[in-house]
Amino acid sequence: MKISVIGTGYLGVTHAAALSSLGFDVVGIDIDSEKVSSLKKGIVPFFEPGLQELVEEELQGGRLQFTNDFSNAKDCEIHFICVGTPQRKDSLAADLQFVDSAIEMIGPVAKTNSLIVGKSTVPVGTAERLAKRLSELNPSVELAWNPEFLREGFAIEDTLRPNRLVVGVTSDQAESKLRKVYESLIAAGIPWIRADLPTSELVKVAANSFLATKISFINAMAEICEVAGGDVTVLAKAIGYDPRIGSKFLQAGIGFGGGCLPKDIRAFMARSEELGAKQSLEFLREIDSINQRARQRVIDLVRLEIGSDLKGKRIAILGAAFKPDSDDVRDSPALDIAEQIAAAGAVVTVHDPKALGNAKRRSPQLTFVDNVETCVKDASCILHLTEWKEYRDLDPVAILKRVKEPVIIDGRNALDRELWEKSGWRFRGLGRTTR
Repeated sequence: MKISVIGTGYLGVTHAAALSSLGFDVVGIDIDSEKVSSLKKGIVPFFEPGLQELVEEELQGGRLQFTNDFSNAKDCEIHFICVGTPQRKDSLAADLQFVDSAIEMIGPVAKTNSLIVGKSTVPVGTAERLAKRLSELNPSVELAWNPEFLREGFAIEDTLRPNRLVVGVTSDQAESKLRKVYESLIAAGIPWIRADLPTSELVKVAANSFLATKISFINAMAEICEVAGGDVTVLAKAIGYDPRIGSKFLQAGIGFGGGCLPKDIRAFMARSEELGAKQSLEFLREIDSINQRARQRVIDLVRLEIGSDLKGKRIAILGAAFKPDSDDVRDSPALDIAEQIAAAGAVVTVHDPKALGNAKRRSPQLTFVDNVETCVKDASCILHLTEWKEYRDLDPVAILKRVKEPVIIDGRNALDRELWEKSGWRFRGLGRTTR
């Protein structure tokens, strides 16, 4: 079976390489000539563990190719739409121009009885609208929806060994074609869920909204622990043993960011209002608010520890990516905090193992360095804001010799507090009492 993947961003490249590794002939299509040129050489324009090697392997094997020309997809039986749906600049709603454009480009060239499958995260009702447009462009082609559930840092695993496969279809024929694509995964025991188009669209945003709620819940508990004298890490451990709650996503800190959770919950709110169900998702506004407050609480801790006037104070920031094992700085809490502290007059230096290039482009006013020792030199305070293993493995004694003041604020509650305090540091964590 020959398959096309439209869009060669994070989702598209991962999906194309993964399908190729399953034995399919895959053509990745994008209108960005520069991106396609790099991918043809085996150069992936972003960091994701293992993906560079997988793309190189599949290109060499001859099953994977990249192109700007949509006519190269005319022999494909299935076309996956994997383009971005960012937040609109003028509202909370999702910008669907890339999805619409993909349909307009692939619809006329798709061969008779082929299947177009959306994987992009879209507001409910989008698939039905696109299906009507597709019927005008090419009546023989059917539309289905197969939402993605990728975690950055685990994208290949989540594509080849997902915890479920959800397909929104309108016919048995469409389901049969998708079963052929995922035959080996189904044989391995991956749960298969057939749904209608609206439900398949809702699954992804519902899942992200639940995860965002869980993260913001424990951050709200961190706020309570701070005023009540409790320790949110112990609280999270205790409630996490309850099987109805579970321990995952119960790590209090500076909150979530990236290209999915923030924009997805905002688009979900916007769509619910359009549907006349605004009150149903009103709680997500507070979830978003709690997430933003977590960032401000770090800045408040900085002022508490080294003084309210930050002008001229040297602050070292460990982490720029929104999460470890990624170079993604979209809506990064770490960079947001760094920018706000710099705006208050502090001298801010930032380090990150993988995201420096993207961070420099987003925040050129900050100073970026490529090693931790330079980052922390003469610092009055260190902020640990992205939980890279490199930072968890730091030697507190060695770092102590390079700073001006031994103050560290763990914005992710991921460091060994006892080790740092025994080494002579003043240690602060969100939702944790001072000792």
